[in-house]
Amino acid sequence: MSERHPSSERFEQGMATRRAVLGDAHVDRAEASSTPFDKPFQDLITEAAWGHVWSRPTLTRRERSIVTIALLAALGQDDEVAMHVRATANTGASRDDICEALLHVAIYAGVPAANHAIKIAKHVFEQMDAGKAA
Repeated sequence: MSERHPSSERFEQGMATRRAVLGDAHVDRAEASSTPFDKPFQDLITEAAWGHVWSRPTLTRRERSIVTIALLAALGQDDEVAMHVRATANTGASRDDICEALLHVAIYAGVPAANHAIKIAKHVFEQMDAGKAA
């Protein structure tokens, strides 16, 4: 399990995209805290999610951000919703975009899911605003 994932072009593209979307600090923390147990998972998401999906040219990062937040909200993935709301600072998705996405969540996945995600987004936006003011 401790074997390092062999670097591939797709992995390298994934790492570049992951860093561009989530920021170096987030990725550095994730890499630093990985262990032999979860390193294969980190490699998988870097290559598959970030290298295969997020790096495709058809949708913009803004559009992928909106879709991702809506899906995560619908699935009740609170930590991931917060992480991707923070990432909007890098993807160009606006607060209005996120509001619209969460309205869709309310209709297609349920009001409670959207309501909870809206609370998470508001809290993250407050933190982001406080960081800009500091």
